[in-house]
Amino acid sequence: MSKRLIERTKTLLLKERGTVYKDPGGKVNICLVYPNTYHVGMSNLGFQGIYTLLNERADILCERAFLPDDEDMDEYIRTNTELFSLESRRPLNRFDIVAFSVSFENDYPNILRILKLSNIPFRSSERKASHPLLIMGGVCAFFNPEPLSDFFDVCFIGEAEEMLPEFIEAYKKSTTREELYRKAMGIDGIYVPMLYQVKYSEDGKIAYRKAIESAPETIKRRYVKDISEYNFKPSIITQKTEFSEMYLIEAMRGCPWRCRFCVAGHIYNPPRMKDVSILKEEIKEALSFTKKVGLIGPSLTDYPHAKDVLSIEGVDFSITSLRASPKSAELVGLMKRHKSVSIAPEAGTERMRKVVNKKITEDDIIETSRLIFTEGIENLRLYFMVGLPTEADKDIEGIVDITKKIRGLSSKGNISLSVSTFVPKPFTPFQWHPMERMDVVKEKLKTIKKSLIPIKGVRVFHDVPKYAYMQGLFSMGDRRVSKALEAMLKIHDWRKACIDSGINSDFYMLRQKDFHDILPWDFIDNSISKEKLWSEYQQALATED
Repeated sequence: MSKRLIERTKTLLLKERGTVYKDPGGKVNICLVYPNTYHVGMSNLGFQGIYTLLNERADILCERAFLPDDEDMDEYIRTNTELFSLESRRPLNRFDIVAFSVSFENDYPNILRILKLSNIPFRSSERKASHPLLIMGGVCAFFNPEPLSDFFDVCFIGEAEEMLPEFIEAYKKSTTREELYRKAMGIDGIYVPMLYQVKYSEDGKIAYRKAIESAPETIKRRYVKDISEYNFKPSIITQKTEFSEMYLIEAMRGCPWRCRFCVAGHIYNPPRMKDVSILKEEIKEALSFTKKVGLIGPSLTDYPHAKDVLSIEGVDFSITSLRASPKSAELVGLMKRHKSVSIAPEAGTERMRKVVNKKITEDDIIETSRLIFTEGIENLRLYFMVGLPTEADKDIEGIVDITKKIRGLSSKGNISLSVSTFVPKPFTPFQWHPMERMDVVKEKLKTIKKSLIPIKGVRVFHDVPKYAYMQGLFSMGDRRVSKALEAMLKIHDWRKACIDSGINSDFYMLRQKDFHDILPWDFIDNSISKEKLWSEYQQALATED
């Protein structure tokens, strides 16, 4: 084991407050893994919340591991060191359970990099009882775990607060993996991929899906009815994250607006608000660690007690993107020390916003921006998407036009455009829609950047299209995509990896799907009617000026 890696880990831990250390004896030993670097993973409230949830139990030891950064990865490989956990420096392959928290599709290749570094066989069919049980949770498991299903023994479809303790009890009472799977099948939200067979027709579509050994045909997505009942919180504060020295607190879960492109707005429903008295207690607890508190929620403008909470003295609040409304501007006024605020118009024209069901008008966007600049905000970030269904050249021109109008409101402050490529997501009305061709998307991004270069105080940032299309492959993919993921360990270009493994990536991303197609995620019951989603999709396609 590399002494250099051990010293770097010790240095990292010394900068943390709230780290949990336990004696492993007599406990279920779990290593919780985030398939990206420490800096990214420790900024994720879901990851931190699971760490806290597990370690609050006397019968569980939970430690953490991450994808090494480039320098550490080289050292792991050079010294032939197996990936180890932070707290005890124990190799992952010596834990009872290795639990991955997966939030972003483009982290999928990192999962196999971590398993390779840990000397754990990739596929569940290749592992023995002596290997750790591999489980997967996180938002990616909610909507389509199939590209990863051959790698995991158990997937958690839904929110973990109730489901995870039930699974742990089943694990403790089982003497074999087979017995565990039988017990797990009786828990809502637990998915055991090996208990299902998928057959494909000659045209590449799914012909049928079959449950074996009395497994349920559908898996019901699990959700917590009252988020105020659970103490889902971070336990570790550190400088070495995206939100340095910040305590993250969830104010609400789910979004009432259901934009047609947004998977979170569909799979986290119904919207649930945390009781304000409990939220205030959590803020009080946070102040024992730090004055920096980040409030988490998809649409905090809609949290009914937001103004009351942000008026609390002695707290340096940070909030996620706001909805374009006068109320948002009012909330900004309560955060005088903050220099940057984000709103998400998503599209540049009224018609395009109707297509995506973004229920805000141009007047809303302009007036909110004006009020934000009035509050002295130095940087206004605007989120837009390109490549949306039915998008035309005038919709791209609309992005440029509305940015110029906002710039004309004030000579002070800067405007940053963050432009992303539309990626269709499961359980949204756009799950049947193909992605725009990459060359067309690149041209649209070029048009936006070129048109706004002469405008003082405006900067344009956008995603890298090739990675957006990789995300599309993993978002829309089925079990066959696992071959491409394995190939990516040697071939870093995902398109070449697809070709090498016999995967037609265009089949998943650029194909117009039909209502009667069996989609890879159709086995999940997300309490969303497929007929309703199709009806919304047809409405979107028919939207006129």
